[in-house]
Amino acid sequence: MPKSIKIALLMAASLFMEILDGTIVTTALPKIAQTFGETNATVALLVSVYLITVAVFIPLSGWLARRFGQRRIWLTAVLLFTASSLGSALAPNFVVLLGMRMLQGLAGSLMTPTARLIVLEKTAPKDLLKMMSYLIWPALIAPAIAPVVGGALATYASWHWIFLINVPIGLMSWIIGLRLLTPDQPAPRTSFDLLGFIEIAAASLLLLISADSASQAHPNWWLSLALFILGLATTALVAYHLTHARAPLFAVSALKIPSFRISQTGGSILWLSVGSLPYLLTVYLQTVLHWSALAAGSLVIFIFIGNIGIKPFTTALIERLGYRNAIILALALILASGLGLGLMQATMPAAWIAALATVSGVGRSLALTAYNGVSLTEVAFEERNSANTLSAVTQTLAQGIGVAVVTLVVSLAGIFMPVNAAYQVGFAFLAVLMLAPIIEVWALPKTLGEQGLHR
Repeated sequence: MPKSIKIALLMAASLFMEILDGTIVTTALPKIAQTFGETNATVALLVSVYLITVAVFIPLSGWLARRFGQRRIWLTAVLLFTASSLGSALAPNFVVLLGMRMLQGLAGSLMTPTARLIVLEKTAPKDLLKMMSYLIWPALIAPAIAPVVGGALATYASWHWIFLINVPIGLMSWIIGLRLLTPDQPAPRTSFDLLGFIEIAAASLLLLISADSASQAHPNWWLSLALFILGLATTALVAYHLTHARAPLFAVSALKIPSFRISQTGGSILWLSVGSLPYLLTVYLQTVLHWSALAAGSLVIFIFIGNIGIKPFTTALIERLGYRNAIILALALILASGLGLGLMQATMPAAWIAALATVSGVGRSLALTAYNGVSLTEVAFEERNSANTLSAVTQTLAQGIGVAVVTLVVSLAGIFMPVNAAYQVGFAFLAVLMLAPIIEVWALPKTLGEQGLHR
């Protein structure tokens, strides 16, 4: 096996560990609440604090990788993630556990972008699709197995094992990385853009807290709206700073390249849907159709069956169709299946819902692979660090606000119509969102990303 593929698989393992950890804890929250005598609302902070910490510190990853070397930062992040996982399992009280989750978030914010950078920064355009396929697998598998693994560990062992399973994976990854990764030379020392970091961190914090507030059972809409407006205003300051500063935290010049730009615009809309559709379908089946949590979860998993089932064929499909046509096809599948889900009634057979969920999963998997493959095909090697950091920031924010956006749509629709119809509007909204990236990609030439394909 070529060394480049071994490295890609190692980086994929670290991505899997981080993505799994972001979602697996959800199923164990009631058990953790019992252990420490806290309310369910309080222990839910373990999820939001982790995600917010990841989002706030991701912008540091690119600068630190340049300053100290990718290998050193990745190894440090893996070790910190492993140690904080052990600390979470051994936490004597909830405050310590919350602190350990923040450390996990910090480690994850450095580990994930740096892992992608190690694989992609020196990959030739013609090999990007193949390498990106290795890195997409964790994003498809981890969310699918997290509820099952987390529920099984919390029920048949204890919630502590949700964190302890990271320890052998982390230690093994660190040892292999120590031997496999070649030391890289840090770039010449550059000043740290403190103002840029503060602005980006503030914008991310405001947007994610706004989203978290809006997705609560009894949200304060005015507070959420105020935080969201402040977040947008701060984002505008960030855009101005990154385009005018002499030495910004990361450059945004790659946005001038169409193949990269669509991965940030249309790709962000896709990530918003990826984060919110499983949530919306689960809540709809339980609250409107009155299915059990087990029955709802068993059906929602068909989204992930579609994700994983098509994955072995996505590279061949993209090579055959080209990036432009593959993205359009994938988004059309998401659009059609979303509209189908929007027609759900209590009388619709479960098999039909499962089929629609599977088609949606197929579209998501193909679209994610194509967007990630095309994103860096025309980006110069020296710009990939900044482009990778920008991608990590936008992807994290899009996923973070997805649930809040669809919750807001359903809540507003519920003012004017019955609850079943309000959820139908939510599904239709997520489907119609796909029109924007479809139109965006349709306007581009058929040769989009051609140099990145073996044709």
